[in-house]
Amino acid sequence: QVQLVQSGGGLVQPGDSLRLSCAASGYRTYAMGWFRQAPGKERECVAAINWSGSSTYTADSVKGRFTISRDNAYNTVYLQMDGLKTEDTGVYYCAAVGEYYDGNYYYTGIRDYHTWGQGSQVTVSS
Repeated sequence: QVQLVQSGGGLVQPGDSLRLSCAASGYRTYAMGWFRQAPGKERECVAAINWSGSSTYTADSVKGRFTISRDNAYNTVYLQMDGLKTEDTGVYYCAAVGEYYDGNYYYTGIRDYHTWGQGSQVTVSS
């Protein structure tokens, strides 16, 4: 059973950058994703990556500003967030798909993800 521990997040100004990290224990070749939940809104996938890192997805709302990556030597997935906007404010979660999913693909549906990190608050405000 994989466990995910997140780090990063905080209060920044518009245009700033942040990097979120997600360290996995009990790690296998899972596809991973980053989701965010803004106040009063549903949780949405902002980025996803297959197990090798060769295939990635970023939502249109963050395309060109957010980058997902992973370092399997350290069992860690990252979300680099540049050019942050006030609408990026929310709680960010990393997640791993179920163990029987094909890790050669990325997944964007919330129901595909069975293990979640504890969440990281990101607040973008001037």
